[in-house]
Amino acid sequence: MAPDNRIAVCPGSYDPVTNGHLDIISRASGMFDKVIVAVVNLPMRKGSTLFTGEERVSFIKNATEHLGNVEVEPFSVLTVDFARSHGAKAIVRGLRAISDFEYELELNQLNRAQAPDIESVYLMASAKYSFIRSSGVKELATFGGRISELVPEEVAIALQERIGR
Repeated sequence: MAPDNRIAVCPGSYDPVTNGHLDIISRASGMFDKVIVAVVNLPMRKGSTLFTGEERVSFIKNATEHLGNVEVEPFSVLTVDFARSHGAKAIVRGLRAISDFEYELELNQLNRAQAPDIESVYLMASAKYSFIRSSGVKELATFGGRISELVPEEVAIALQERIGR
């Protein structure tokens, strides 16, 4: 790959992927030559996941197939190591609200200490997605709430089958 290719990694647990995640991925795909959506196999911060890594990868692949420069892969290493192994120079993350900032600032500092050559790039959530959290979507699904406008149709169906009442 030529050294001038702009490759970014969008890491996350994506349990499940939401329309907010997809908005960030789509916008990043317009900024970089290639975007690799890195789906963490077992998130440390969140413990177990509702959907397997394979299911989460499949959901994202299906939802981003129209974006020709987006790839989706599972990973189980430090994000910066994953980025470096794929030639990425940027880690793209979304910010929904000020409450996200403190965690993201800490994460950025840890990543920079490990890999000062890899930049963190933050995209502000679009207003219509700024309230969507994967955990909130799962809670809505648990109690029979409407989630069809928050996640791709395939994910809504899977959530309703898995945890819906």
